[in-house]
Amino acid sequence: MDTPNVPATGASPANDRSDRNRVLRAFNLSLGFVLLLVAVFAVQSSGWDWRAWSVAPLEAKGLWGLLGAPLLHGSIEHLGANAVALLILGTLAGSVYPKATVRALPLLWAGSGLGAWLLGEPGSHHLGASGVTHGLMFLVFVLGLLRRDRPAIAAGMIAFLFYGSMLITILPHEPGVSWQSHMGGAAAGVIAALMFRHADPMAPRKRYSWEDEEEDEVLADADELEPPSPRQVPVLWQPREGRDYEVVVPLRRRDPNDPA
Repeated sequence: MDTPNVPATGASPANDRSDRNRVLRAFNLSLGFVLLLVAVFAVQSSGWDWRAWSVAPLEAKGLWGLLGAPLLHGSIEHLGANAVALLILGTLAGSVYPKATVRALPLLWAGSGLGAWLLGEPGSHHLGASGVTHGLMFLVFVLGLLRRDRPAIAAGMIAFLFYGSMLITILPHEPGVSWQSHMGGAAAGVIAALMFRHADPMAPRKRYSWEDEEEDEVLADADELEPPSPRQVPVLWQPREGRDYEVVVPLRRRDPNDPA
C-alpha cells in the first residue's frame, strides 16, 4: 500500500529552503573559523613566539591563554584533526541549535582554557581547539538526551557516531595530549546544554497517512463500543391501564377445547 508522507502543519518548500540555509550558514561559519586557524598556524610557522597566548597552568600570565589558546596548534596533524571535528560538529550544532550554539560558544571557549589552567601541570603550555570540539560534542549529545525530539536525537546519534571516543579522551590517556582542556570543554558543553536547552524551538513533527488511518479506526471503534443513550433504547413493555400489575409479554389464554 502506498503511504505518502503527510506534511506537518506549517511544512512547506519555504521551510525546506530555510533548513538548507541554516545548514549552509553553519557550515560556512565553521569553515571560516577553520580558515582562521590555518592563518594563525601560518603565522606560528613563521617563527612567532606563541607561548604568551597559550595556557600556562596556575600562572596569572597564563590566563591570557583563555583567549588565545584555541587558536594555536602545535603541528599540522593537530590542526587537521581539530579542523575536521570543527567542520562536522560545528555544522551539526549550528544547524540544529543555532541559538544555543551561539550562546554556548563563549562557555566552551572559556571552559577549555579553565580546565587546562586549573588541572594542568605547572610549567606546561596548553594550546589547541580540541577543548572546544569536545564542548560541541557534549553540547549536541546532551541536548539530544534532554530534548528528545527527532532532530535532537538524530544530531546526538551523529555526533556520537563520529566522536563518541571523546567520552574517553576527557581522561588521561596519552602523553602530550591536554586531557585537562578536553575535560573543561566537555563540562562547559554539559552546562551549556542544561542552560540553553530551550533556546531553540522544537521542530514540528511530521505526520504520516497511516497515523491518520489509525486515528480514524480508533474513533470508529469507539463509536461502536460506546453504549447508546437511554433515550435511544427502545421500550420493550408498556403498563396496561386498569391493572395494578405490569405485563412484559402478554400471554394468550389457552382454549380448553383445544386438544393441543
